Amino acid sequence: MPDKVTVSLIKADVGSIAGHSKPHPRMMDVASDILGKAVRDGLLNDYHVTRCGDDMELLMTHRKGENNREIHELAWNAFMAAANEAKKMHLYAAGQDLLSDAFSGNVRGQGPGAAEMEFEERKTEPMLVFMADKCGPAAYSLPLSRIFMDPFTTTGLVIDPRAHIGYEIEVVDVVDHKKILMNSPEELYDILALLGDTTRYAVKRVYHKDRSIGIAAVVSTEKLNILAGKYVGKDDPVMLVRCQSGLPAVGEVLQPFAFPQLVAGWMRGSHYGAWYPCGVDQSDPSYYDGPPRVCALGIQIANGKLQGSEAPGSKPGDHKPVDYFAGREWDCVRNKAMEISIYMRGHGPFMPGIVSPEDLEYTTRPEILKKLEPRMKPLD
Repeated sequence: MPDKVTVSLIKADVGSIAGHSKPHPRMMDVASDILGKAVRDGLLNDYHVTRCGDDMELLMTHRKGENNREIHELAWNAFMAAANEAKKMHLYAAGQDLLSDAFSGNVRGQGPGAAEMEFEERKTEPMLVFMADKCGPAAYSLPLSRIFMDPFTTTGLVIDPRAHIGYEIEVVDVVDHKKILMNSPEELYDILALLGDTTRYAVKRVYHKDRSIGIAAVVSTEKLNILAGKYVGKDDPVMLVRCQSGLPAVGEVLQPFAFPQLVAGWMRGSHYGAWYPCGVDQSDPSYYDGPPRVCALGIQIANGKLQGSEAPGSKPGDHKPVDYFAGREWDCVRNKAMEISIYMRGHGPFMPGIVSPEDLEYTTRPEILKKLEPRMKPLD
């Protein structure tokens, strides 16, 4: 039996230039140097360091499996080195997503978000890497519902015999830390009854019912303000999706992002804004600390390594993935997202421009209510 490959996508905001904008190139370089050494030492097969807005993204391939201590410690050390560079330059929010001073065995629970999947390579293994900025862990639930459960999005659910049998959807309760595995299409309405509450439930994993194909998608669902006990930064989830050959086609996976859905996060982590699909180089927040961004990179996995459009003779890490949302065909979606976001911003501190009081990341409401309580009188 061939060795399985593991793809690990681990992200963190560890400092940026002029507020919540972008990591400094020196931060990216020190992280890349650490991962490059890991390739030379045989820990990693391959890697790519990228970003979405102010979040650094470490994409790694290896044979160690999910939740491996060595891989997670490697990512932690890369983020710590980048954070130290940020501190030297007095950058904003240096080390923001690192919730402790020392690694404790797994980055989950320590601030960074992680999406990992282990599988046996097919004859061809196309994969999409999604990265988001200024939004919460349930942001992908709507597009995932359309990708894996909606035949009007994914025609393969109707005409591809392998996709026709459906998928298993792992839904997590991000507040009470519970999970449930549900079947689609048999439990479609029950699944949507949960996922419609984006303040509590999110898709974590999607599995093909044909276990020879295996896992189809995985999302980071760590909720930072719950992990830290206070607001320390938006969750900004990442996602990996395998495509083609019994799984949704690349175009079917991308199509739902043509709808600029409202996601919670944006300014101060407490507003609703429309998702803005863009290229990596266009992911700097430029309007009201946003609007919320989403980027999609296309890669191939071959013999445990990443394949993009790099030139012959390139070194590990020198990858050029397909930047799917950078194209001008997405301009109409971006224009609509801006119109929606400007409209939502017009509400100021009123709902639905801001999230519900229970979900506000920064709030003076408890202190205000306490101060005003003595003046509250019964209705006549």
